[in-house]
Amino acid sequence: MTPVNQAKEVVLSCVKAINEENFDLARSLVNDSMTFDGVLGSRRGAEAYFQDMKKMRLKYTIKKAFAEGDDVCLLYELTMAGQTVFCCGWYHLENGKISSLKVIFDPRPVLEASAKS
Repeated sequence: MTPVNQAKEVVLSCVKAINEENFDLARSLVNDSMTFDGVLGSRRGAEAYFQDMKKMRLKYTIKKAFAEGDDVCLLYELTMAGQTVFCCGWYHLENGKISSLKVIFDPRPVLEASAKS
């Protein structure tokens, strides 16, 4: 398997594990010092990130995956606050594990739904 395919497989395996709520497996694919930067907040460290993942129980529907070197881009849908949103996630790997994730999406539907509840 080429390094590009390996990076893509690591990310897809992590997302699959999160979908299945197998957080131990997902955690094993992430560096301890992983960083997350998103529209609604940031987290420093894998433990903080996975605490959120366990609470949120997100389910990804992947539409497309691209990889170049140690970088992987996913286009996907997530359901948050009862709203399905289209997202883009940029994953960077170091030493074969996810070291950073940057996510962008339009948060307005989520914020509006949260304000109503």
